[in-house]
Amino acid sequence: MIAKTFMGLEPVLAKELTELGASDVQIGRRMVSFSGDKEMMYRANFQLRTAIRILKPIHKFKATDADMVYDKIKEIDWTQYLDTNKTFAVDAVVFSEEFKHSKFVSYKVKDAIVDQFREKVGKRPNISVSNPDIRLHIHIADTTATLCLDSSGESLHRRGYRQESVEAPLNEVLAAGMIMLTGWNGDCDFIDPMCGSGTLLIEAALIAQNISPGVFRKEFAFEKWNDFDKDLFDSVYNDDSREREFKHHIIGYDIDPKAVGTARNNIKAAGMSNVISVDIQDFKDFKQPAEKCIMVTNPPYGERISTPNLLDTYHTIGEKLKKEFVDNEAWIISYREECFEQIGLKPSIKIPLYNGSLECEFRKYVIFSGKLKDFRNEGGIVKTEEEKASMAEKRRFKKNREFKQRLEEEEENEAGDIRSFKFHSSFKEIDDFRGDGRGRRNQRMMSSYDKENGERRFNKRSDKRDRNDFGNNRSGRSRRDGNSGFGKTRRDYND
Repeated sequence: MIAKTFMGLEPVLAKELTELGASDVQIGRRMVSFSGDKEMMYRANFQLRTAIRILKPIHKFKATDADMVYDKIKEIDWTQYLDTNKTFAVDAVVFSEEFKHSKFVSYKVKDAIVDQFREKVGKRPNISVSNPDIRLHIHIADTTATLCLDSSGESLHRRGYRQESVEAPLNEVLAAGMIMLTGWNGDCDFIDPMCGSGTLLIEAALIAQNISPGVFRKEFAFEKWNDFDKDLFDSVYNDDSREREFKHHIIGYDIDPKAVGTARNNIKAAGMSNVISVDIQDFKDFKQPAEKCIMVTNPPYGERISTPNLLDTYHTIGEKLKKEFVDNEAWIISYREECFEQIGLKPSIKIPLYNGSLECEFRKYVIFSGKLKDFRNEGGIVKTEEEKASMAEKRRFKKNREFKQRLEEEEENEAGDIRSFKFHSSFKEIDDFRGDGRGRRNQRMMSSYDKENGERRFNKRSDKRDRNDFGNNRSGRSRRDGNSGFGKTRRDYND
């Protein structure tokens, strides 16, 4: 399978997959390939924080023109994936001299599928661009075509908790990736002094408690597949064995009252009001925290948001960090080198990341009092050995650096590149793979699906938790506060 992500987050995603139990994990460009069974595919969609979507390759072939694509697609028995009552859509990404237009490739794939159904049963499935039952993805590099089923559907960054948004909100996948790059896992307080709509705060709360980001999602694409195993997915959904208690605090500030109100609404919708607090405060008024903490923040860049006195803002950040954030770490993402220069502090590490179409850097600052020599003599660490190695490999913000050259292509950042993906000989039988000993987990509940009302109905044992009722866990401890809005069914969140 293939997990897509943003440039710069591939190592984080690979680590997530390895910890999840995936095998054959290989890092590519904007993607990580891996192997696993059906349960692994469900878990990848439900639990991964830095994946945009999960693709399942079903066919690979050579083609030198559009007619060959049509013929190869038509050779597949599409009745195992589709029927005339289902809708489908086709996305295409093309890197080839033979194929100039991705939309034309999409049309040829669609025509082949539709013509096969017409010839076999006299009817055809319809196309639905916005909400198809089956979404296909075809990738052509030179003359090699890879056809995949999209198991995610809507991009996985759309968690489902965002009720409102501010101008230029931070992508949830990027926010989670930034936090995971810092190494923070809930072992101290977390602060975002320019929190906007609260995305970093909510993702931090999910990470601190190890709550799967898919818990808010209304639906995944694989739930419409012919081979969907509802009991297996219910067991994945209800598995809270990895969750943990968070004993610290997550704090957000913003100068804009509207942004604070938006953040509070999103935090409430996510059920995190018991661990996150947000208040109105100008960063000029920031004071030294009472407890040890880490700061992760996304200040304005002056690009998508008009920001007067932009450089003064960054100068204030530097002054406040030096005076009011001693003995702590601050991580800042920004776009402009001149902004970083105004901070006036030497970063320990610089990590290239993309925020939308903007090529940014994520920089770490270790704040200490006195001289660097004294700080080190007392055991302080400004830069780990791993960070030293990373900094030695690449020098950022150079005119023609390799990172920028890799991205000067016409496809969108999310489209990605799976040219480095290698098929395993048993990829067609991957759903039956049980070689790692996991097997299926015990089935916990039986249910039926009311198609007319679009609701899930569960006949559950009295000692088991309904996956739609994640307001309480097995121990009876309330996972969210009483004001969070939890207690609704899973599907109520998107209504």
